[in-house]
Amino acid sequence: MSNPSISITVKLFAAYQEAYGTSELVLEFPNGTPVKAVCDRLISDRPELKQFRDITRYGINLIFVEPDTPLQNGDEVVLIPPVSGG
Repeated sequence: MSNPSISITVKLFAAYQEAYGTSELVLEFPNGTPVKAVCDRLISDRPELKQFRDITRYGINLIFVEPDTPLQNGDEVVLIPPVSGG
C-alpha cells in the first residue's frame, strides 16, 4: 500500500519566522505524518530553534491540536513558540 506525500502550508511566527526570514513555508511529508514532525524538520534545518521544541504549540487550520495529530493534504499548520511581551 502506498503512502503518498501531502503538501502543507506552515505559518511561521516569532522565533521561527526570525530564523527562516519568512512568514510561510510549503513542505511535503508522507501522508499521516504527525504535526510535531513539522517542528522536527524546522529544527533540523535551523538548530538554533531546538530550545523551542518542547514548548511550541501546534495549530492545524486555526485549531490548536496535540503534537501527534496527523497531517492531511492541504492543511495549514501554525507553530507558536512562547512570545515574550515588550
